Amino acid sequence: MVPTVLVFAGLDPGGGAGLAADIAAIGALGGHALPVATALTVQDNNRVHEVQPVDAGLILRQADALIDACSIDAVKIGIPGCRENALAIARLLRQLRAADPQLPVVLDPVLASGHGDALGRGSALAALAELLPLATVLVPNLPEAQALGAVPCEHVLLTGGHGEGDIVVNRWLRANVEQRSWRMPRLPHSYHGSGCTLAAAIAARLALGDAMGESLEHAQDYCHQTLAHAFWIAPGQRIPRRILHTH
Repeated sequence: MVPTVLVFAGLDPGGGAGLAADIAAIGALGGHALPVATALTVQDNNRVHEVQPVDAGLILRQADALIDACSIDAVKIGIPGCRENALAIARLLRQLRAADPQLPVVLDPVLASGHGDALGRGSALAALAELLPLATVLVPNLPEAQALGAVPCEHVLLTGGHGEGDIVVNRWLRANVEQRSWRMPRLPHSYHGSGCTLAAAIAARLALGDAMGESLEHAQDYCHQTLAHAFWIAPGQRIPRRILHTH
């Protein structure tokens, strides 16, 4: 069977971030996404204009149907939409972990859009607080890491895309001790959904059975390639090309 990743994220009608990004990235790396919508959004490739969280009960029913039918090999979490939804997702994660204590959970701690637009109702930090203790690996950018402070996750991949200079440095921390860093050339544009792509790619590789270090390396290489081949759908941020053409 194809390994599955249970995904909790918002729906981006522009197809650049959220569930659309997760489905494409996970599929490109050999897995299959099971997408559970946590929020409906009004957005384009640059700005988020409105976010409507999905009812927490509906999130539970979406996920329960999948959990009953499918073997879950990894979980990827984007925006929960509100604290009530985060609580529901946390409950589901505890249920899954009771059956599989080693189930990998990848959390993309999105606090706001790249332009600072809110991505849910209420405090994003309060919502994430429900999920952080259940994550196997956290994938924050520099501003998110600063806002979160100390986190209870074993693994953290701190991404340096919001830094300065010609080189982007991503750092893998385990129990707050740096295990490895990766350096790659900074690309010249801004991108919509790069964080979703990276976190989904990590989840896909973990679902396939890769070790953590191998998953992080493979996912970063894939993500960098999607950005290097990004395309326009409108002026502003580019969309990562998650389905890469080999011809």
